[in-house]
Amino acid sequence: MARKFLATEVSDLCVGKPPLRWLPATATVADAVAALKRSGDINVSVWNCNNHDVVLCRCIGKICMVDVIDYVCKEDNPFESSLLDLLPKVDDGRIKHLEANSSLLEAIDSILEGAQNLVIPIKTYNQRQQHLITNPSLGTTTSTTLHNGKEYCWLNREDIIRFILNSINVFSPIPTFTIESLNIISNETLTVHYDDPASSALPLITRSHLNQTSVAVVNQDNTLIGEISPFALSCCDETIIAAITTLSAGDLMAYLDYSGPPEDLVHLVKMRLQERNLTGMMDMMDDYYNPLSSSSSSSSDEEFGAWKNGGMGRSYPGRRSEAIVCNPWNTLMAVMVQMIAHRVSYAWVVKEDYGLVGIVTFTEILRQFRSTVGSSNTKVR
Repeated sequence: MARKFLATEVSDLCVGKPPLRWLPATATVADAVAALKRSGDINVSVWNCNNHDVVLCRCIGKICMVDVIDYVCKEDNPFESSLLDLLPKVDDGRIKHLEANSSLLEAIDSILEGAQNLVIPIKTYNQRQQHLITNPSLGTTTSTTLHNGKEYCWLNREDIIRFILNSINVFSPIPTFTIESLNIISNETLTVHYDDPASSALPLITRSHLNQTSVAVVNQDNTLIGEISPFALSCCDETIIAAITTLSAGDLMAYLDYSGPPEDLVHLVKMRLQERNLTGMMDMMDDYYNPLSSSSSSSSDEEFGAWKNGGMGRSYPGRRSEAIVCNPWNTLMAVMVQMIAHRVSYAWVVKEDYGLVGIVTFTEILRQFRSTVGSSNTKVR
């Protein structure tokens, strides 16, 4: 069993994965927002090629609504800016290309070194197939997934944890140990007080997005009230910027509720925008929350109607209104199953009274399993 696990290639984890949608590095922030709305994906990949004749196409990053929010709150007239302004100025290792025959251990090591997404080739087209797919004059639809004759998908922490969960007996008895005994609870949490301005949490949101965690919302006694999740923000549209600008951290949690923002909070946001004379944000709110604010709808309005009429964008199974929590005495297996079930890469660790203890992440879980496989003192079955 262990030999089979160690022989696993990343291509084995790519079965059924959809090919990556992408934007060229020459695209704008507005192009990224439109692509996110059109595709319904959490993020869109950015590539350094804008045609299929180049020798080498590389994925150089990914963009989600959190990146847009962070950028919009810092810059003037940002939607006309280049996507490159949202990406790191140097390669920070968050995106890494691996070959399809790379080992699972190589993938785990890449993630532990800081990679958030692994770009894996999943299909190769010969020249004639590529010509048929990319030549509109032949009556076919132009492909949005090809790069120099190849299609790619990407893998992340959750994909690897799911695979490990299916092979969990390889690591027995580690999964039966408590997360406290395994020493994988981190006390380096990002927290904001319930009554603090939501805008004060923006640097923390940016950090949690990079770490693929979340920002805990606590009271004066350090009791966990809820969270401001980058994932939830990524499911929103541009109007969330107005909410972050005007609401408290606690009110923003309610605004992010999966069922949509309460009408009283929408009214509060509009009132505070008016008080601060933020007319641009007021117009944006009116466009999304008042279908009668314009006499006619453009084709793009109809295409994104679910966003405009719903006001809070897309609906995802993983989006939730409550933070996912566990206790120090829970087993590693129980915590893994909980995180996978709720589509999160972390869980808050709390006491019985919900006093915040720390956080456990997929990264630390992967580190635990990797050390188990690589340890000469541990027998892997």
